[in-house]
Amino acid sequence: MTAQNSEKPPSRKQRLQEKQRRQLSVVDTVDKAEGKVRKAEAELAVAVAEAVQVFGGEEAASEGLDMSVEEIRRFLGMVGGESDDDGDDSDSDADNETDSDADESDSAAEAEDKKAELVTA
Repeated sequence: MTAQNSEKPPSRKQRLQEKQRRQLSVVDTVDKAEGKVRKAEAELAVAVAEAVQVFGGEEAASEGLDMSVEEIRRFLGMVGGESDDDGDDSDSDADNETDSDADESDSAAEAEDKKAELVTA
């Protein structure tokens, strides 16, 4: 007697569903990673703004941080509320809001508070 495999191969529909599930999973992973990057950039922007104050200017901060003046200015622009994107940081997918999105909002608020402190100093 020969043993028969009782499991049938997945149907086209099942294969497609599995592929879509994997795709959605990696899209979610990328979205979360992008959120972490934005949060880290906001924190770095605040640190760079503070460094510019401590070093006494963009040129000195550039040398002290081993960072180009263009990078310094980009981070200062982020702290100043400017950005390189379309300026629309609002999520149209409100149902996809996560704790990391709330953390990003907190970081942005902290960056604005830090900027206000630096400007008044």
